[in-house]
Amino acid sequence: MKVLMVNSSSHKEGCTYTALAEIGRALKEEGISSEIFFLGNEAMPDCVACRRCSDLGRCVFDDDVNKFARMAREADGFVFGSPVYYAHPTGRLITFMDRLFYSSGDALEFKPAAAVFSARRNGQVCSMDVINKYFSINQMPIVSSTYWNHVFGAAASEVAEDIEGLNTMYNLGKNMAWMLKLIELGKRNGLDHPENTHLFTNFTR
Repeated sequence: MKVLMVNSSSHKEGCTYTALAEIGRALKEEGISSEIFFLGNEAMPDCVACRRCSDLGRCVFDDDVNKFARMAREADGFVFGSPVYYAHPTGRLITFMDRLFYSSGDALEFKPAAAVFSARRNGQVCSMDVINKYFSINQMPIVSSTYWNHVFGAAASEVAEDIEGLNTMYNLGKNMAWMLKLIELGKRNGLDHPENTHLFTNFTR
């Protein structure tokens, strides 16, 4: 089993990376592999509602969104990480998730997911509310921990001193592993996810 973790910070190995790495450590202890997918710090085109994805089976902009979507089909769980900007996730992550869920939501549905955030002081809970809504409308079980999924610090060195925050990340990794193993056990015993009917949705498949 494998968990894909998205780092939407402009800094490849900053605060958000430190939080994700702690989750990866817990997953590894449970025999589950993980990979951190760095979105980079270049401009990313927003969704333009062209709906070409319904014909192409992918986003019309062939960049990291499509690359991640291909990887997502083989993954079992996801963690989306972001620093907090003005009490919301990075614009890059919102753009990425808008296009990913719009064009390739079926690659993620029914797979466990979590959102984690880093901030110097505040805004994580507001940001979590934004990202969790992607999961909830895509039939994805949301993985929780022993506190809200965030760490404090203006630099990675400060996050490394946030013992409670890192413990929350570690426990999140353990809970993700537990959920993935339960789902796998269910599949081996003939219990798969339900086949639900989409009466109306703004999202193409």
